[in-house]
Amino acid sequence: MSAALPSVSVVIPCLNDAAALQGCLASLAGQSVPPLEIVVVDNNSTDASAAVARRFGARVVFEGERGIPAAAAAGYDAATGDIIARCDADCVLPPDWIQQIAQSFRADPALAALSGPGSFYGFRRPVGAVLSVLYLGSYYLAMGLAMGHLPLFGSNLALRRSAWCEIRSEVHRSDTEMHDDVCLSLHMGQRYRCRFERTLVVGMAPRALIGTANVIRRFRRAFHTLWAHWPAEAPWVRWPRRLSFAAYAGTEEPRPANTSG
Repeated sequence: MSAALPSVSVVIPCLNDAAALQGCLASLAGQSVPPLEIVVVDNNSTDASAAVARRFGARVVFEGERGIPAAAAAGYDAATGDIIARCDADCVLPPDWIQQIAQSFRADPALAALSGPGSFYGFRRPVGAVLSVLYLGSYYLAMGLAMGHLPLFGSNLALRRSAWCEIRSEVHRSDTEMHDDVCLSLHMGQRYRCRFERTLVVGMAPRALIGTANVIRRFRRAFHTLWAHWPAEAPWVRWPRRLSFAAYAGTEEPRPANTSG
C-alpha cells in the first residue's frame, strides 16, 4: 500500500488583481487532487481581490508591507500543509498541478523544492511557445550561470514547509526590489535538494513582456538580488562549491559540508 500524498497549501500573493485571480482560483477548483488550503495574501489591494478569494473558499492573509517578497513570505508563514505550492494571481494551473507536486514529493523524501516552467497564454500558436522559451530560457541561463544551478521560478514552485521554516529568517522579505524567487533559490539551491520538472507547466500572463520600462525593471531587480547576496554567494564562490559536491557524488568518501545560505 502506497503512502498517502503529502498535504499541499497553495500560496498566491495578490495586489489589485481581482480579475486574473478569479481565473487562477477557478483552475485550482478543478484540480484532480484538491489542495489542503489556498492562502491568498492581500498585499494592500484596493480592488475586490480579497472578496474574490473568499468567494472561492480561500483563506485571506493581509500583508501591509508592499512588495512580493513580503507578501510571499507572509503566505509561506501562514501555510499549514506539508508542501507549500506557489503561483501568481495571473497563473492558470493545469488540472493535475497539485497531484504532480504531491506525487513528486512523496516519491522523493529528500526533495526540498520543485519548480517548473511557464507558458504564456493569450497568443496564437506557436507564438506563445516561442516567446515563453525565449523569455524563460534567458532567465534560466543567466540565473543558472550566476547561481551554479537552475533557479526556482516564482510562478510555479513548491517547497517543503520544513525547509521554509529553516530558512525563513534568512530571506530578504522587506526589500521591495528583490526578486523573491531568486532570493529563495540562492538560500535553498546548494543546501537542499531542488529539482526542475519540465512537465510541470503552468499558464502565465505575458505581463513580463509588456513595456520597455517593465523589462528594464525586471533586469534591474535581478541584478539587485544577486548583488545583495555578494560576495558570500557570488558565482566564483558558488561554482567551485557545486563542483566539489559533484566530485563526491556516488563515492563513499565523506562529502564536504554545504554551508551555502
